[in-house]
Amino acid sequence: MAFDVARIRGLFPALGDGWIHFDGAAGMLVPEQVASAVSTAMRAPVSGPGGAFPASQRAESIVTAARRAVADLVGADPAAVVLGPSAPVMLRRLVDALAERWTIGDEVVVSRLDEQANLAPWQRAAKRVGAVVRWGEIDIETCELPAWQYEQLVSARTKAVAVTLASGSVGTRPDVPTIIEFAKRVGALVVVDATYAAPFLPLDINALGADVMVVSAQAWGGPSVGALVFRDPELIERIPSASLDPMARGAARLELGPHAYPLLAGLIASIDYLSGLDDAATGSRRERLVTSLGSAKSYHAGLLAQLSTELLSLRHIMVIGNAMRRIPALAFAVAGKKAPEVAEYLATQGLCAFADDGTSGVFASLGVGEVGGAVRIGLAHYSNVFEINQLVRVLEELR
Repeated sequence: MAFDVARIRGLFPALGDGWIHFDGAAGMLVPEQVASAVSTAMRAPVSGPGGAFPASQRAESIVTAARRAVADLVGADPAAVVLGPSAPVMLRRLVDALAERWTIGDEVVVSRLDEQANLAPWQRAAKRVGAVVRWGEIDIETCELPAWQYEQLVSARTKAVAVTLASGSVGTRPDVPTIIEFAKRVGALVVVDATYAAPFLPLDINALGADVMVVSAQAWGGPSVGALVFRDPELIERIPSASLDPMARGAARLELGPHAYPLLAGLIASIDYLSGLDDAATGSRRERLVTSLGSAKSYHAGLLAQLSTELLSLRHIMVIGNAMRRIPALAFAVAGKKAPEVAEYLATQGLCAFADDGTSGVFASLGVGEVGGAVRIGLAHYSNVFEINQLVRVLEELR
């Protein structure tokens, strides 16, 4: 493996601001090649698809290349890739289409570990049609999402199971394959939110067994573009269409209006960037992605282990959760201080991090609001040991 973090840092002009960025929860900074791809596409003549002239053909080629790039990222068929403005928008569109065939008493299963973007669409749709929302609960000590509970959560009335592949708040990676196995026993559709996992783990939708996977390019430094990826392209044809075109077929059935072609060009460049994280990776783009994200997974596991160990040694710091399998994200509280106060102090020391008041989402389930909220730390591809040490030093002084 050849994960050269110094080389990777050189790809990010924004790191020149002098700040230490632990704000990965909002998405990573943008690599130069992505910004250049968007800028170049905006300067080029690009028209709507369907014409016989070059500008129209360029639009079609960008969309085709974007589907292929996302398919390479998750190991899918390009025909199964639905593109759109953001992951939350795409999820809402999917859920609204699915809910057209729900009736009173049908059930959907969500989890306390999920972010609001993967909860609100299901809750709203269920309320609209009179469906029942059932919840997968988390262990308040470890922040694990026990998979065994799903055997009882799903039933013959379960229409869909929505679960995250990794939590962007506490880092937990639940046992999604087992959850999928229980869901399949009752014929439920499984939608997996891979937003926070995609920058750090090799993805394979077929091996995982999910029916639909959701990704967001912003999470790994791409533009504001989201995608729904179906394991079986034929499933798209069986879902009520959301398109404004009554003749739409395939992925276009869940796509609205013209695409943002420059952003799709940036999406392609961002996935090419991911494939080059390990400069020793070779082969097809799919093969390079698997190698590079495998290297990223190993590198960040080491960083996270160091950060967790050092924070646990500070008596005034309470690290929230201790799951066995994680992505490089964690949250902590500081004794006697509210989270916004801590985040503001970190900012005075040149460190970017977010505070959460603990009144919603996973933190509300854990009762974090009662201790003043939590500070969220999200590592990125460009995070290094020096930055970890700086964070620990600053927190050690915050007593």
